[in-house]
Amino acid sequence: MAEVIRMPKMSDTMTEGVIASWLKKEGDKVSSGDILAEVETDKATMELESYEDGTLLYIGPKKGDSVPIDAVIAIIGKEGEDISGLLSEAGQGEKPAAKEEPKQEAAQAPKQEEKKEAAPAPAKAEAPAAKTSVDTSNIKASVIRMPKMSDTMTEGVLVSWLKKVGDKVSSGDVLAEVETDKATMELESYEDGTLLYTGVEAGSSVAIDAVIAIIGEKGADYKALLDAEGGTVPAGVEERSSEENAKSDENIEARTEATTEDKVQEIEVPATGTEQVAAEGNGRIKASPLAKKVAKEKGFNLAQIKGSGEGGRIVLRDVENFSPSAAPAPQQAAKAPATAPAPQPQAIPGAPADAYEEVNVSQMRKVIARRLAESKFSAPHFYLTMEIDMDKAMEARVSINEVSPVKVSFNDLVIKAAAAALRQHPAVNSSWLGDKIRYNKHINIGVAVAVEEGLLVPVVRNADFKSLSAIAAEVKELGGKAKSKKLQPAEWEGNTFTISNLGMFGIEEFTAIINPPDACIMAVGGIKQTPVVRDGQIRIGNVMKVTLSCDHRVVDGAVGSAFLQTFKNMLENPVRILV
Repeated sequence: MAEVIRMPKMSDTMTEGVIASWLKKEGDKVSSGDILAEVETDKATMELESYEDGTLLYIGPKKGDSVPIDAVIAIIGKEGEDISGLLSEAGQGEKPAAKEEPKQEAAQAPKQEEKKEAAPAPAKAEAPAAKTSVDTSNIKASVIRMPKMSDTMTEGVLVSWLKKVGDKVSSGDVLAEVETDKATMELESYEDGTLLYTGVEAGSSVAIDAVIAIIGEKGADYKALLDAEGGTVPAGVEERSSEENAKSDENIEARTEATTEDKVQEIEVPATGTEQVAAEGNGRIKASPLAKKVAKEKGFNLAQIKGSGEGGRIVLRDVENFSPSAAPAPQQAAKAPATAPAPQPQAIPGAPADAYEEVNVSQMRKVIARRLAESKFSAPHFYLTMEIDMDKAMEARVSINEVSPVKVSFNDLVIKAAAAALRQHPAVNSSWLGDKIRYNKHINIGVAVAVEEGLLVPVVRNADFKSLSAIAAEVKELGGKAKSKKLQPAEWEGNTFTISNLGMFGIEEFTAIINPPDACIMAVGGIKQTPVVRDGQIRIGNVMKVTLSCDHRVVDGAVGSAFLQTFKNMLENPVRILV
């Protein structure tokens, strides 16, 4: 009997998978253990194995399609076996009928409205057709959407396009670079064809699953696909894509005359010179509405922009290509105001003028702001600070580095001691999940790393089972990847406890905000020589302060204090870390 193959759940956060490629085709013989396809999850690209012997009778989703968990993706059975019943049960057999019904309704709808409205103009008669469902089955093109590249990603910034409209694209080619909240990653194509449409400009923010491009056969009607997605081509985008495809000034002007001639706004501004092509003799400047809007958003003065449209009209491309540094500032300065200037405050020689710079918030900074604000204002924080005598730890580090293949830092000792202490206090190695508390059996230490745009937290997995030299090598490698934006999702996810160390900057002590979903984060200060009392004598000792931030919904004061006490004993007697 034939067996249905469904999309499995390949990670704890997976809700759907993308068929990266099929390694078998319909009609192929399949044995248990054979790889049927490669599936891209939210964490990695994984192999989908067959657990059945037989013939691959049916393949549902195509390469590049997103498939929800438990959806039917294939059927395996005996050669020639009737699988229509299985398809019907899975909801596949009714799809052809469902496609035919809209066509019939679409054909009948205009007739019914024609009877009701005998007099309307042709433009009105076409309106209902625009609202009916669009049949895209014959369009040989595929929509490319913004993928979810990390578990915390809600939108991405398209840093740059590496392909342009009209370019040939093969599966595996990199289409663009996308900045997420964690790193800048490459967006690959899973389709072969021509890049027909790009809907997002470089530097723009794009929500998850939003349409960013269309790939298909040259000449395919991509606008119909956009209509089917519930939107039309934006006027500015249509103008740019047509310009890149047609490369014809005549086509652009003809379309512009048909759509914008009666919408051109004339703005009264003082003429600044004879070089302003858009300025007429009466001092008015002609600009399209879209050019005016974009110029206003960017803070540009239309009087400084040279128009390239008909009659010197300023169009969108003029605003986009305009550089404020090239503006004729001297001519503007030469135009003196008619009224007497107001008295200006005297400038102090050598004093800097008031100045500032505003920059767009990066994706990383947006997520840092959102997640830490949620943590600070939703999790009731309390803080526990303890001083630790680091004399023996400093001596042990010298001895360890004499034999270690990798230089071991104090931060590596802190990570190892924290992992060992967490094993003895599992209540600290926990997470708040709203209606339940998760006590993690594994110990994954997140290590906060400062990067140019903010903060990343790569994860040292199973830190309690790793040696000091292994931890040192891994932290060094992860830190390098974080600073070069080469971290992969699997390297920043899954932390159960976080350490933030500012000791190398000379900070004695500080408090850190809990990194969700962890229940605690430990802030580590620098080692400072301090007078201490030992055996009734005042001596100079090396003291380090640590502060544990705890989520009071999960960890109580006594639990956090017991953990810190064990952590302190580990570092003050480093041999215990190795036991």
